[in-house]
Amino acid sequence: MIPDFQTLMLPVLKIVGDGVDNVAEIETKIAARFHLSDQDRAQMLPSNRQPVLRNRIHWAITYLAKAGLLQRPQRARYALTKSGRDVLNDPPDRIDIAYLRRFPGFDEGDRDVGGEGMLGPATSVPNLAAVAKSTPEEMIDAAWQAAHEALRVELLDRLQQNSPQFFERAVIDLLIAMGYGGSEENAAQTLGRPHDGGVDGLINEDKLGLDRIFIQAKRYASDNSIGRPDVQAFVGALVGRGASKGIFVTTSKFSPDAIEYVKRLSQRVILIDGSEFARLMIEHDVGVRLARRVDIKRIDEDFFAEN
Repeated sequence: MIPDFQTLMLPVLKIVGDGVDNVAEIETKIAARFHLSDQDRAQMLPSNRQPVLRNRIHWAITYLAKAGLLQRPQRARYALTKSGRDVLNDPPDRIDIAYLRRFPGFDEGDRDVGGEGMLGPATSVPNLAAVAKSTPEEMIDAAWQAAHEALRVELLDRLQQNSPQFFERAVIDLLIAMGYGGSEENAAQTLGRPHDGGVDGLINEDKLGLDRIFIQAKRYASDNSIGRPDVQAFVGALVGRGASKGIFVTTSKFSPDAIEYVKRLSQRVILIDGSEFARLMIEHDVGVRLARRVDIKRIDEDFFAEN
């Protein structure tokens, strides 16, 4: 398990004190010290923009530098300050935000990082971090993930409240947004027709119409699981048309038996349950719109490189 960034502060300080001056080597030493596997080191933040371990080491270094225990003598290189050496001469059991507050200027510098536009005039980053084990970026990612999950649930609820015809239209819109069907006009010519022998419609796989995908769309309540018989009927309809590709979409769920069944087919059949359908709607901006944007900026190292 990857330690939180405050737990990493003392080990990072000791590693830099041993002469390691770059993040890559610090990360290797930390991984060895805490017996982290390659899988642990590869674990990403929810945003998938940075490994969790690298992010936590970054914030441990940031706070140690704010307290004046570390300095950066040159780009991407770190070294102990006199205060840092003094700390290591008589090291505490743990360095965390509360410990770093004893160093002059730490709180003041951190309030500048927060700023009125981010956390409000009376709130500083240490106040937030002192009660959490997550780095600021992890907290932002966690908040984003919570908002994303709430939106997914709301989307699914709205789909279940609307008519089956509306759901079929939503399926069309999503597939077009994902690059299938060519255009709304072309897709509308083949989808949304009266049901025909277990198939609700078809759509071109590519804009030239070289291959076609048959579709089944079922708007069911979330507790109404779709079992293997329904999926078999859809596959039978595909076979009857000489088709090799199909998508079965529902607002509910598929039973484990149904999921296992499609894995053994010679035809390529994709099952999309309500949760996945809502996730894809969010990813491809179908039925949702941007409500707020927050830009997180970092130092541009190239800007400050003099040589």
